[in-house]
Amino acid sequence: MLVDSHCHLDKLDYENKHLDVADVIAKAKQRGVSHMLAVAVELGEFEALESLVAPFDNVFLSCGIHPLHQNSDQDEAKLLRYCQQDNVVAVGETGLDYFYSPDDKEQQQACFRRHIRVARQVNKPLIIHTRDAREDTLAILQQEGEGQVTGVLHCFTESLAMAKAAIEMGFYISISGIVTFKTANELREVVEQLPLDRLLVETDSPYLAPVPYRGEQNQPGHTRAVAEFVAQLKGVTLATLAEQTTTNFFRLFNTATPTE
Repeated sequence: MLVDSHCHLDKLDYENKHLDVADVIAKAKQRGVSHMLAVAVELGEFEALESLVAPFDNVFLSCGIHPLHQNSDQDEAKLLRYCQQDNVVAVGETGLDYFYSPDDKEQQQACFRRHIRVARQVNKPLIIHTRDAREDTLAILQQEGEGQVTGVLHCFTESLAMAKAAIEMGFYISISGIVTFKTANELREVVEQLPLDRLLVETDSPYLAPVPYRGEQNQPGHTRAVAEFVAQLKGVTLATLAEQTTTNFFRLFNTATPTE
């Protein structure tokens, strides 16, 4: 049993590639992916995503404002209200992205701090996007939430030092299909050194399809390809990797581990 710890089910192609969300979930199940976390990237999109996945008890929800969506609704009270809901297991996607948007650093940082405050209030983990912002990401986490919040650095592509620092603060590291890319040698070296009990796997669907699906739109079922690759890197069986990352997911998001 595998869990896709980060996907955007509202962004998939339901005109040409999938019939509906049930079709996506059925395809994932055929590949051993039993659960997934659907992540909202704007407050204005949350209610539609919530309705989309409401019929499925194996799909969890997260609510936040992506660092590249700073022009969207920034209402902290609304973010808090959504994140207080029982069907929302995490706060985010939030964080810092200086690679694509270096000109609004202060706005990103303020938004990130708001998410950490909300996570403290609702006692739920953070889902963090970080790119080319290692020092500021860790510094803000230390200033605003160290010892009070946990979470995951999703779609991780940063250094081993950053991963270790985050793990020391109680965070998990989620690996996406990027690890399978030919150019990802440094990331593979990092993954080899990370502890299994702090790893998650994800697709970040519909983005970043792993080998051998490069060029296609990604989907939760491709979590298996990521997991198979990570298992090889770690020198463990797919079954071991699946069991540990699934346990990690349900531990982090404070949800009882289901039986198959």
